[in-house]
Amino acid sequence: MKINPQISLEINGKSYSYSIFESLDSLSRTKSQRKTAKELNIAHSVLNRRIKNAEKNLGFRLVNIRGSRSYLSLEAVNLLNRYQKYANSLKKDEKIAIAGGHIVTGLLESISESLPCEIDIYSSSDQSAYKLAKRGFIDILALDDPLIAFVNDLDFTAIAYDHLVLVSNDNFKNDGKNTIKNIEDLKNLKFVSVHGTAQRLAWKTLYENNIPFKIVKEVRSEFDAFKIVKNSNDLYTFLNASYFKGENILKNETQHVISLVNIDNNLNKDDENDDTNNLNQLIEYIINECQELIANQGFKPIKPWKIPK
Repeated sequence: MKINPQISLEINGKSYSYSIFESLDSLSRTKSQRKTAKELNIAHSVLNRRIKNAEKNLGFRLVNIRGSRSYLSLEAVNLLNRYQKYANSLKKDEKIAIAGGHIVTGLLESISESLPCEIDIYSSSDQSAYKLAKRGFIDILALDDPLIAFVNDLDFTAIAYDHLVLVSNDNFKNDGKNTIKNIEDLKNLKFVSVHGTAQRLAWKTLYENNIPFKIVKEVRSEFDAFKIVKNSNDLYTFLNASYFKGENILKNETQHVISLVNIDNNLNKDDENDDTNNLNQLIEYIINECQELIANQGFKPIKPWKIPK
């Protein structure tokens, strides 16, 4: 099923369908009502009535006639430009648009050259990407942490495992010595938190083990937390092992999946089309053909890959 969205605009409480804007667009090119009527496959009288009715309701002229030629008024040009701005936002790009957390989008960027189709990748946070998904701006939602999928009942596909490591200034000292060896050593430490990430698993573990700690700052990006901790003598954070060097103190407790969500499958469940199938095929390709590439990027593969003979 091929679906092409058409939009209408509401102006001063009255709705105007795409047909009047389609007519204005054609007139702007042909400068002829006769040619426009032919292009739109409608009678000249229908086109004329369409324009007159719109002019009457809007209260200004849309078309000025000079001899045998028709020109859009300045008001009509401005109106058409606004319509086209909204219409263009609905057009489907040839590339697959993916947005998600910094970790998973970094992974996808690293393997993008090996994928069977072109993709556009937008890196933000899981929460911001989900907002884009709900508005229909992306095809695939990429999640650093599957929590959003659980909360919103989204079907997701895991493409890799990751876990968190404890990162501190000790990791960057010349001697490389770290005094934190086990969970008891985390007592009363001060942490930098990254909003909406798998760090929730670390905090949950500390609470369950009655380990007192304090979150002194919250940031939006793992890389911001990394910079802050690197330049501090008494701050710590938990970051993804795939990207950052640190201590595996809570490795088992913080293991989680990196995943992808086909937006068509989840938000348009009754509308299965070619685009939906293409997205499913891409996700299947990643989990079946890209596991070695994923492992090379520091992640734990979901499934073993075939070693070439």
